[in-house]
Amino acid sequence: MTTAPMQRPRAIGIIPARLASSRFPEKVLASETGKPLIVHVLEQALRAASLDAVFVAADHRRIVEAVERAGGRAVLTRVDHPNGTSRLAEALELIEAGRPASERPEIVVNIQGDEPEIEPESIDAAVELLARSPWAEVATIATPFAAGESPLDPNLVKVVLGEGGRALYFSRAAIPHHRDAASGSTPRATPLRHVGLYAYRAAFLPAFAAWPTAPLEETESLEQLRVLERGHGIAVSVRAVSSQGIDTPEQYAAFVRRAQSR
Repeated sequence: MTTAPMQRPRAIGIIPARLASSRFPEKVLASETGKPLIVHVLEQALRAASLDAVFVAADHRRIVEAVERAGGRAVLTRVDHPNGTSRLAEALELIEAGRPASERPEIVVNIQGDEPEIEPESIDAAVELLARSPWAEVATIATPFAAGESPLDPNLVKVVLGEGGRALYFSRAAIPHHRDAASGSTPRATPLRHVGLYAYRAAFLPAFAAWPTAPLEETESLEQLRVLERGHGIAVSVRAVSSQGIDTPEQYAAFVRRAQSR
């Protein structure tokens, strides 16, 4: 007896994009490659086979206009959102308005607006993982640390996993701590860097965005801890990922050099 293949869920990608940025003002509109940074992100996301559509959720008309000039789709959201998830939830509401239930997405992928080299395969992996993980409301990605990256870096988020790829905890601290490192022994659990890509069940997203911040979330300044503190599951796919977000003008300049050399 053969098992019927799993039907692909309806999924969309949403890229929250803010004009303000403390370390790199208006970075999403930086255009030294000949196109805005946000358009690079959009083009990469559109290559994901798992997504039926991709939208940019912008807080300023200039971002919307830049996306639409490039042929993309964007929605204008409020400027006062406390975080990307809140903006994502409003964008989903705007996108779904007037659509029949049969056309609404089952999965919504939150794609960071400052990752112009995000691998489409990572998006597909998160969607596929959530589709086959009925116990989880969210799926995300983790990757082994690359050369030059340190688990001690508080700007890199770490994640530890339990059986079946269930996230146990996310932290800016170096976890898991290898107590016997001084002896030269090899730890059974190795550190993993979290990749800030989330696939949500669409029905879960509005509730999650409406919850008040939780103690662990506030302590670590990590939104995903709100999910774990409420007892919900996050599934994690471990895969090799080389892309990272752009936070500074120096990182953007390096991206421009890579883009121009292709």
